[in-house]
Amino acid sequence: MPKREAPLNHLENYLPEGSSPRVYEYLNTYKIHLTITRTRKTVLGDYRHATHEDHHRISVNGNLNKYAFLITLIHELGHLITFQHYGNRVLSHGKEWKLAYRHVLEDFIKLELFPGDILETLLRSLHDLPASSCSDINLTRVLKKYDADKTALLVEDLREGAFFKTADGRMFKKGKQIRKRIECTEVGTGKLYLFSPVYEVKPAG
Repeated sequence: MPKREAPLNHLENYLPEGSSPRVYEYLNTYKIHLTITRTRKTVLGDYRHATHEDHHRISVNGNLNKYAFLITLIHELGHLITFQHYGNRVLSHGKEWKLAYRHVLEDFIKLELFPGDILETLLRSLHDLPASSCSDINLTRVLKKYDADKTALLVEDLREGAFFKTADGRMFKKGKQIRKRIECTEVGTGKLYLFSPVYEVKPAG
């Protein structure tokens, strides 16, 4: 996946107003090599711990809106801080990561950067943090309101029985919702897949 370094004087273009000084403090304190990537469907960000030859490395998708970008960065900072304290001895998204993520998130919440709807959703999620920001359906739904593209079609927007395509061109038929996921059938193979309600898709026609 092509990546490019994020010069500090350009990083502000990806961040909510007023957040960059605190972000720079974290980058400098932990000696982080930050890169901005093109769109990745499976992850929004990534963390690689420091070695003897290299600094900590964090990457964040550059297509995210500013609030989603910052929250993803905070997620990865949580991984870094967890590694600093525990190495590889704890679960990736266990209680240690949740505490680290909560600590950094609360640090940025104090700056009063987030719009009311995002702030309310973040505060609710602090009581029961999900494994990742993208698995928090309520947060993902709220964050999408701030995307530049207002025409994105989500699986939950479709009626049951409707057909849609994924980014790789595969055709699916929407089925019933099962708990927090929606069961969909791949037209070409008949296989069943579970989709997040807020997964972005394309019209079949």
